[in-house]
Amino acid sequence: MNTESQATKIAAVVLLNMGGPNSLFEVKTFLKNMFNDPYILPIKSPFLRAMVGGFIVNKRLEDAQSNYQKIGGKSPLVGHTFALCEALNALESEYYFTYAMRYTPPFADVVAQDLKGRGIKEVVLFSMYPHFSYTTTASSMEDILRAFKACGFAPKVVQVERYYKERAYNLIVIERIKEALNGENSKDFHLIFSAHSLPQKNIENGDPYQKEILENAEILESLFKEMGLEFASIKVAYQSKIGPLKWLEPNLQDLLPKYKGKKLLIYPISFTMDNSETDFELSLQYREIAHRIGILDYRVARCLNDGGDFAQCILEIVKNMESKKGK
Repeated sequence: MNTESQATKIAAVVLLNMGGPNSLFEVKTFLKNMFNDPYILPIKSPFLRAMVGGFIVNKRLEDAQSNYQKIGGKSPLVGHTFALCEALNALESEYYFTYAMRYTPPFADVVAQDLKGRGIKEVVLFSMYPHFSYTTTASSMEDILRAFKACGFAPKVVQVERYYKERAYNLIVIERIKEALNGENSKDFHLIFSAHSLPQKNIENGDPYQKEILENAEILESLFKEMGLEFASIKVAYQSKIGPLKWLEPNLQDLLPKYKGKKLLIYPISFTMDNSETDFELSLQYREIAHRIGILDYRVARCLNDGGDFAQCILEIVKNMESKKGK
């Protein structure tokens, strides 16, 4: 940790994410809070939303607990985030770094009280999602701003809502892809950028998420050319579709049979932190499908997690954002 007392710092950075169960007992809390979020389950009546959400939770709970059991009984996301904050606080900087989760502890109200108690005057709210979506970024930002207001905490606030265009960020993504290649020829692999899916109606209603995902893929392809990194093919696909509504396409699971007898590398483009969708869905569930199909080589690149390169990137983005705001 930084030798300077964190309590003496007047500026803080709060990393915002969805969260994940810290134990199998917390899976129900996670699902209940997620399906009570109006951005996730857009039902205007809180009473009706709670009823429908409760039905969904009861239907999904056993399977969800089973999935988490297969990756160690908890989500890896919170641990990665804690370690990232440790790495950030170890850097020589003027900021105190902490984090708040939307659906599991530490919740925004506890973090708000902590910052207020420390005498923090300026707060940078930093989305751990590189692309903006109302279901993730807006939901988390609004949640912590409500918590600030509820406890009478009124710091100067700067919001970092997206950073997928940042060169430093994309260079780290490429490093994770190269690590997954492990020195092998990229031309032998088909690359899929896998993003968490959304209902198509969310995009039609103005959510910029899909547009930003596709732009990010184009930026990365441009950097590949700059570096002389070539793949057999590059495609964007979407994962984690649930329910009967039309979701973004193509669906990753539906694409897998097209890569029979080929080498496939998946990069989870919409995440900065490994979670159940990367460690279970991509790395276990889809790996089994790939094996049955006859995909010659199936790999999933790690997310940025608590890497020192990512910590330095976050610090640089925060400093640049604050300078633009005329701190």
